[in-house]
Amino acid sequence: MNKFPGKYVIGLTGNIATGKSVVRRMLEHLGAYTIDADSLAHRAIAKGAPGYAPVLDTFGKWILDSQGQIDRQKIGGLVFRDPEAMSRLEAIVHPIVGGAVELLVRRAKQKVVVVEAIKLLESELRAKCDSIWVAYAPEDVQIERLTRKRNLTREEAIMRIHSQGLQSDKVDQANTVIRNTGSYEELWKQVNTAWKGISSTGQRAPVTRQKGADGELSVHRGVPRDSEIISSLVTRLSNGEKSMTRADVMEAFGDKAFLLLVRGNKEIGLSGWQVENLVARTTDIFIEPEFANERSLATILKEVEKASQDLQCEVSLVFPLGDLAGLDAVWKDLGYEKRAPDSLGVQAWQDAARESMPAGSVLMFKQLRSDRVLRPI
Repeated sequence: MNKFPGKYVIGLTGNIATGKSVVRRMLEHLGAYTIDADSLAHRAIAKGAPGYAPVLDTFGKWILDSQGQIDRQKIGGLVFRDPEAMSRLEAIVHPIVGGAVELLVRRAKQKVVVVEAIKLLESELRAKCDSIWVAYAPEDVQIERLTRKRNLTREEAIMRIHSQGLQSDKVDQANTVIRNTGSYEELWKQVNTAWKGISSTGQRAPVTRQKGADGELSVHRGVPRDSEIISSLVTRLSNGEKSMTRADVMEAFGDKAFLLLVRGNKEIGLSGWQVENLVARTTDIFIEPEFANERSLATILKEVEKASQDLQCEVSLVFPLGDLAGLDAVWKDLGYEKRAPDSLGVQAWQDAARESMPAGSVLMFKQLRSDRVLRPI
């Protein structure tokens, strides 16, 4: 019996650097609601979160850093050497994460939900999934990604890869295998094909339209075939400070979504944003100078916010540059306020702001919902 009536739950897993997070985001672009269970596990032991005090009671205060947060390197160094310590940590964290995942799945508006977890097949989450997807990559692709994206040496990359179980063990338990050969276009084709097998929704239509004295504005969700348009807009509207090629955009789709602002039949702006750990982060927002007014900014921001709320985000962080940062009236009307990362209160929000804030930008902050999935106790 399906544990979540009306929902189809995909459990997504794979070894390190196989591209499972990229697959998850692609499914999100296509209309699924996605959950990163591993990020929830990190958040579950943050200061003020439900797992914080039990972890300190179990392992002691020596695992804290100078800010009073649990130092993930310290506790990681302990549990990865001691299977019993790992079991004790998992006994604290897994029930909290399981409860958070269940809450998110039940209140998701989307019919298809994707839960990504590195230990999905070894956990109780597996029994809650209707289908198991496994991301697979040849070892040379894993090494290339680890050395390029995580700055590991080749020797370090190989050590991490070989420290995990065989990929074939996961593949043997999969209903769907996504083979990542390193080509984003090929990866998109596989994900699209698999998606069509479970959903008839297809690509999302234009999401909003607004008429005004200076013409109709519409916002469209960017898809891979828009890569040339997106790369041209970003390069031109950033005055070359953020130059992108079509290949760069294809790779970026593995991290973020793009919304295109259109006036008539002409693209005049875009936003690039991502959702991680229930935090929406808009790191790219560009509008043609002649249309960089309150209506244009409000039109695209409202769509970012609507999409973020559909993904159950707690907060929206926007990082505007230049003249857009100075449109105080529209920021105020939309409920945003200028903040510093350290003033945000919740550790996950602070971390997201510090990780994402581009040089020269300001942080605009808005809380989207007051109920938090991992509430303090």
